[in-house]
Amino acid sequence: MQVSETLNEGLKRGYQITVPAGDIDAKVNAKLVEAQPEVELKGFRKGKVPMAMLKKQFGRQIMGEVIQESIDGAVQEHFQESGDRPAMQPKIEMINQENWSDGDDIVVALTYEALPDVPDVDFGGVKIEKLTVEPAEADVDEALEGLSKNAQTFEPKEDGVAENGDQVVIDFVGKVDGEAFEGGAAEDYPLVLGSKSFIPGFEEQLVGTKEGEEKAVEVNFPEEYQAAHLAGKTAVFDCTVKEVKKPAEAKIDDEMAKSFGVESLEALKTQIKERLSAEYAGAARQVVKRQLLDQLDSLVTFDLPPALVEAEANQIAHQLWHEENPDVQGHDHPTIEPTEEHRNLAARRVRLGLLLAELGQKEGVEVTDAEMTQAIMTQARQYPGQEREFFEFIQKNAQAQQQLRAPLFEDKVIDLVLDRAEVTEKPVSKAELQAEVEKLEEA
Repeated sequence: MQVSETLNEGLKRGYQITVPAGDIDAKVNAKLVEAQPEVELKGFRKGKVPMAMLKKQFGRQIMGEVIQESIDGAVQEHFQESGDRPAMQPKIEMINQENWSDGDDIVVALTYEALPDVPDVDFGGVKIEKLTVEPAEADVDEALEGLSKNAQTFEPKEDGVAENGDQVVIDFVGKVDGEAFEGGAAEDYPLVLGSKSFIPGFEEQLVGTKEGEEKAVEVNFPEEYQAAHLAGKTAVFDCTVKEVKKPAEAKIDDEMAKSFGVESLEALKTQIKERLSAEYAGAARQVVKRQLLDQLDSLVTFDLPPALVEAEANQIAHQLWHEENPDVQGHDHPTIEPTEEHRNLAARRVRLGLLLAELGQKEGVEVTDAEMTQAIMTQARQYPGQEREFFEFIQKNAQAQQQLRAPLFEDKVIDLVLDRAEVTEKPVSKAELQAEVEKLEEA
């Protein structure tokens, strides 16, 4: 194999690789010899077919296999000898393919962008301020108030006149053009007025009704209604108000705690404190991580593969565009060109990603099978009833596995750096922590 350099600009590399015809012919003959004992052709016993006939019968097919194997092997050998690591999929082209014939050398053009050498970093100069928050009694009380609303009960209303916030128990039958439609009827349905759980305009028309009253409620289904046969249609619901109830006074006590599966109010408070502590710690972790990445970004400078930065910029631009246009699904939209701001952000992400990857590799950081399993289980909870299908999807999809593994790997490297950095703790209030988190979201 002969290799000659054709391009060396920054991280861009280009090579012309020549695989001698003799090497190719030797590999073809070796494959034919290997296959000969199992080949049986008309007029010849198994294993006795002459080599010349084998070559005539199967040579073209085997030649194609050998050419591909030779190109792959030559490229792999080049990377092993050069030590280069391509930033993205290299471009490989057989430049004499059109006029190549048996007996010719194979000439391949190989171009790629190499990953840069990442300099060592002295993490001793990294100084991190870790925010700590202890859940206050007011925070626990606020959470209890929220739970009490979720556990809201209702009691009979003396005057029987329904208002917003009251619960009406109704029977109803919905009709379009005088015909009842499927799914448009119910009995003893408890509806809280003002909850906006029904079609717009429905609940408002029940305000002022009384127990025993019948009311024809006319509404228009939205144009984008999920049931296509009802979208944009006018419907009339014949409603009978069977009961009118008012919200009962919320009591934060042992009985309420038991409704949430906890034995006492004190035990519920303990659970809330633990949950709040975990939430605050998670938020503080994001602030610490941002501090660390900002400092690392200022500590290192090295060349970045242009194609890798551009690919990241395109991804950022595409993601932000979809966040601004949530109604557009898939890729049915105009071409989205990244801005200079997108490219600057992309350069930061690529630089930090390469730095953390290099550090993790040098330190032997690995994501264990147990950690991956836990991550998969956590993700699977977002698909209740489809957990098994999610597991099977992850097992068969290498890209999906990498998307789960990457943040786990990054967090382990972050912890490694934090162990070597100077970290001081700073107690703050919940409001101060929230203010720092909001800064991250605005950045």
